[in-house]
Amino acid sequence: MRTPFAAHVRKVDAPPACSPLAVPKKTPEYLRLHLDEAAEITPPAPATRNSLDEVCRSFERATGWQMTFVESPSAAAEAWSAIVEGEEGVPVGRLMLDPSASAGENSAGQTCDLEHARPLALAVARMLGEINRLKRAVWEREAELAAGVPVTARPDEEAHLAERLTGVLKSGADSIGCQAAGLYLLDDTTSSLKLRAAYGLPQQRLLDNARPLRGAVADLEALVGHAVVLEDTSLLPHWRCPEPFPAAVCVPVSSPTMPLGTLWIFSQECRDFTSEQTNLVEIIAGRIAADLEREMLLTESAQAKTRDRLYEAASRWQQDRLPSVAPLLSGWEVAGWTQQADALGGDFHDWAVLPDGRLAIAVADAHGTRVEAGLNAASLHAAFKAHVGYRHDASELLARLNETLWSASAGDQFASLLYGTIEPATGTMEYALAGEVIGLIVGRQAGESLSTQSPPLGTASETRFSLSRQELAAGEVLVVLSEGGRSVHDADGKRIGQGTIATVVRKCITLPAREIASQLRKLLDRGPDAQDDVTVLVVKRR
Repeated sequence: MRTPFAAHVRKVDAPPACSPLAVPKKTPEYLRLHLDEAAEITPPAPATRNSLDEVCRSFERATGWQMTFVESPSAAAEAWSAIVEGEEGVPVGRLMLDPSASAGENSAGQTCDLEHARPLALAVARMLGEINRLKRAVWEREAELAAGVPVTARPDEEAHLAERLTGVLKSGADSIGCQAAGLYLLDDTTSSLKLRAAYGLPQQRLLDNARPLRGAVADLEALVGHAVVLEDTSLLPHWRCPEPFPAAVCVPVSSPTMPLGTLWIFSQECRDFTSEQTNLVEIIAGRIAADLEREMLLTESAQAKTRDRLYEAASRWQQDRLPSVAPLLSGWEVAGWTQQADALGGDFHDWAVLPDGRLAIAVADAHGTRVEAGLNAASLHAAFKAHVGYRHDASELLARLNETLWSASAGDQFASLLYGTIEPATGTMEYALAGEVIGLIVGRQAGESLSTQSPPLGTASETRFSLSRQELAAGEVLVVLSEGGRSVHDADGKRIGQGTIATVVRKCITLPAREIASQLRKLLDRGPDAQDDVTVLVVKRR
């Protein structure tokens, strides 16, 4: 929208109807283009005499020097002067020092040396510059805060958008003595203009097809930012007035970033439109643009709230599937946590006591974007729960899960997984690995890493996963980390490696498993700043 009252009028020659290419000698009065010009914006006034008078009087009484502010950066003083800066360091004036005619009124009864007065005056000049910059900053921030007012729909908002637009068009037409108005908006391809709201036009006009933008000279001129005034449309048929009215004015309807369409206001008789009337039409176009944007924001806000509620419900559903009660096995402790980088993520951990008495543990990291990873994790977790109930060893379970992912997807579901079973009486652990999940066995003196070169689940239908065995001695701790847990960085941007994790575990190895897991959470959990999902599972043999 053009800034009101900032335009000048340029009259454009129009060819006669008999010859579109001929140029008349006299400038016709039935076409005018109101061209945009940048309006002069007045920022907040810098600190001047009103705020300086008392400071200057106090300075004179204290030093015997008369301090004055001159709104001219090039001004010079007989004794001393300093530049006072405004916004962005631009000089707005000078502080000048001259010997006071009433030097005996200062506290010392005489004028002090210039060398002593000058630092104080310079400090005042710098303080004024800082005040000017602060005033500018407050001026800008208040406008930004005004733009941050939330857009909400009132529950008692009775008027439909169609009624509001028709009311605005009627008020706009009546305010400049016209009888009809039409709002024409661009389609998605910006190739045509469709009548979306009207006043004083036949209702069936809303059913007509959209007008091609190609060849609509007046609309094209308006969309580049000009207000087009047709004082006699019969003399200007090539400007394509959309309705058969003797006179019309066309202005752009646009947001700050893109054109939305055009507003036409029609008169039933040939007439002139003053600059004030044209500016008023542009203000009305701005009001229409604001109403349209508000309606779009309300729609998007309602949709976003619905998505957020669904997203939160899915997040709760995913969190509720994680184990919360540790298995009761004599001599063993199990604890763990999963922190998704977003409300929905691809990590999970699980444990269970199998029918034969073995302890089963699993840590998985489904790949993909947040939503994709969350869905993949949900399907993998459900498959894990289904397969773990049958007799199996660790490599067989991974093979079954791999087949499930491969056959149930389009080849785009992948996941890393460590699955192991532990014999409580002997501490023997059988495990199989796929992808980037790793394990660490930490004792009082040394540690051992469990990793693999096997591809993630879902990569190929007949992938074989090797079965490995380890012994967990009394006092040792098994820590299983998802891929995100391996890539966490500290505050200095350095990656937290397996050595650091093992050191933290070794320092608290005498504590219960839940306390060890808590210490690892302090080390690895980045909260809102997390870039990846992180899962830690701790198994301790007492």
